[in-house]
Amino acid sequence: MKTLIIGYGSPIRGDDALGPLAADRLAGLELPSHVEVASRHVLTAEMVADLADKDLVIFLDAAVDLAPGEVRCQPLAPDEHAVSTMAHFLDPRELLAWCETLYQRVPDAYLITGGGDSFDYASYELTPIAESAIEKMLDTVNKLLAREQVADRTSARPQPQALGS
Repeated sequence: MKTLIIGYGSPIRGDDALGPLAADRLAGLELPSHVEVASRHVLTAEMVADLADKDLVIFLDAAVDLAPGEVRCQPLAPDEHAVSTMAHFLDPRELLAWCETLYQRVPDAYLITGGGDSFDYASYELTPIAESAIEKMLDTVNKLLAREQVADRTSARPQPQALGS
């Protein structure tokens, strides 16, 4: 089971650095050999090729629509109409849509977001409440990885669904 975890966000916008910092923390852990971790400022079209041969992709990002420190995990599906934002060049669902179009396959995908409190200029400095979300995000990643490993052993792929945090 090939897995890619991508943390993304702006490192100079305070709590928006939550995704890359969570990915950096994951990269420092001992992970199974089939798990790759990437930390990015933005999601770009070139990343579609990185998704094409994966079974599971987990995106990590900050959220403005969650209470600070809260974490949400939601399954993602390709959506060619997903709205890109200026903060993150492409939406993860757009990447999945490109993967489906170009490679005729889509990995299981999830978006794990942590609520931020301040998105002012602050280089890689999280507010304490956003910092508290990192451990919850990593715990959610571990739950997804464990669930996929069980499914891989039984050869029955689970249908993507949100995990409780």
